[in-house]
Amino acid sequence: NYFVSKEKELILESCLGSCVGVAIWDKEAKVGGLIHLLLPEWTGYGEIAKPVLYAKTGLPIFINALCEAGADKKRMEACVAGGALIGPISQLDIDLNIGGRTADIVQNILTDESIIICKAETGGLFGYRLSIDLSSFVSSINLIADIPMQKDQNFKKPSPNDIIHSINVVRPIPQIILKVVQMINDQNYNIQEVASNIKKDQVISAAILRLCSSSYLGLKEKVTSINRAFALLGEKNLFKIIISASMELYFSNTAQGYSLCKGALFQHSLGTALISEELAKFTGVVKPEIAYTAGLLHDIGKVVLDQYISSAYPLFYRRTQIDMAELYEAEKEITGFTHSEAGGVLGERWLLNESLIEMIRYHHHPELASVNPELSHVVYLADLLMTKFQAGQELGSLDKGDVSLRLKKIGLTSSQFPVIVDLIPQCVLEGTINLPALS
Repeated sequence: NYFVSKEKELILESCLGSCVGVAIWDKEAKVGGLIHLLLPEWTGYGEIAKPVLYAKTGLPIFINALCEAGADKKRMEACVAGGALIGPISQLDIDLNIGGRTADIVQNILTDESIIICKAETGGLFGYRLSIDLSSFVSSINLIADIPMQKDQNFKKPSPNDIIHSINVVRPIPQIILKVVQMINDQNYNIQEVASNIKKDQVISAAILRLCSSSYLGLKEKVTSINRAFALLGEKNLFKIIISASMELYFSNTAQGYSLCKGALFQHSLGTALISEELAKFTGVVKPEIAYTAGLLHDIGKVVLDQYISSAYPLFYRRTQIDMAELYEAEKEITGFTHSEAGGVLGERWLLNESLIEMIRYHHHPELASVNPELSHVVYLADLLMTKFQAGQELGSLDKGDVSLRLKKIGLTSSQFPVIVDLIPQCVLEGTINLPALS
């Protein structure tokens, strides 16, 4: 979460929503660095696994690291950004004021240390990109996404038939994946049958090995064969990795419509899956492995609409980032569909079970779910957390609705929200679930 270095040809950058970034440098010592702070302070729930995530403990650690590298507090200068309220603002956002409290703690610590703040952009409704050039020790703050200058003159709104055609041409989900999803749903594991079928699918096998080589799993040895992957992962992890690898293949072909960076759609889905799993364990309202699968699938409709969003990118940017329209409003205006609607139709064509199709349709409005409303509420909350704490991946904000009421549906209260945030896996908070590039 922080980087400190002597002078070198390197630019450090951090994308910030409610999080707060701090760049500090000492030009005379030619030392500088950047830290990305996610939360104000530790809630006291569980063990404090990584103090650098929190402003109260992380910023002093960062300042000490700069001093150890040769910087002097008396000569330090700082640039601070972030702490925004992103997207439609709920009463919960106002009550928690996570970004504001984080920014206040940063301000107090820098003031106590007599470190000059040269530039600051905190609060507001927009995400920011904070950077520092370690060759010149110049720091800058810009909007998280560049405002597109081109017009939408060549964009033609798709007809309903165009969208249905796009759904029809999406590659059918492999039968082995349907089997795995059904096994997870029925709690009926047949590991030998799964292993035998997976080995016959070279594309999925290659994707599994690629995931095994990523920081996502944290395996200590290089995995070069499916047999070795099965031996190391265990049954439940194996099922998760099979589904994750398959979904990556769908998200990897999307254009820059919803995404601000390559691979962001899959990164968001994978992060949502991991958070959904932890929320399921914490609340006990749904099985963790089912919640994980649902988190992976929730935005599959974006695979269908992304080509149209990409064609109308300037309009999509203006509607979601400047006009602050909710995501589904911008989607309807541009394509006539929402990604939830398109995903629901795709789920039906894939013959997914009813609770997953319902979750895909209603993960933005979980109160509409009736088959398995708990699952839709868990994924909604995971999606909300992912959107809040992983800024810089996608355009478009989540309709927060009545968060307090939605929390209540799965046995949680607004007062527990800081504890809920602490459930987010470390790799998601740190943005270290990146995968090796697709070959």
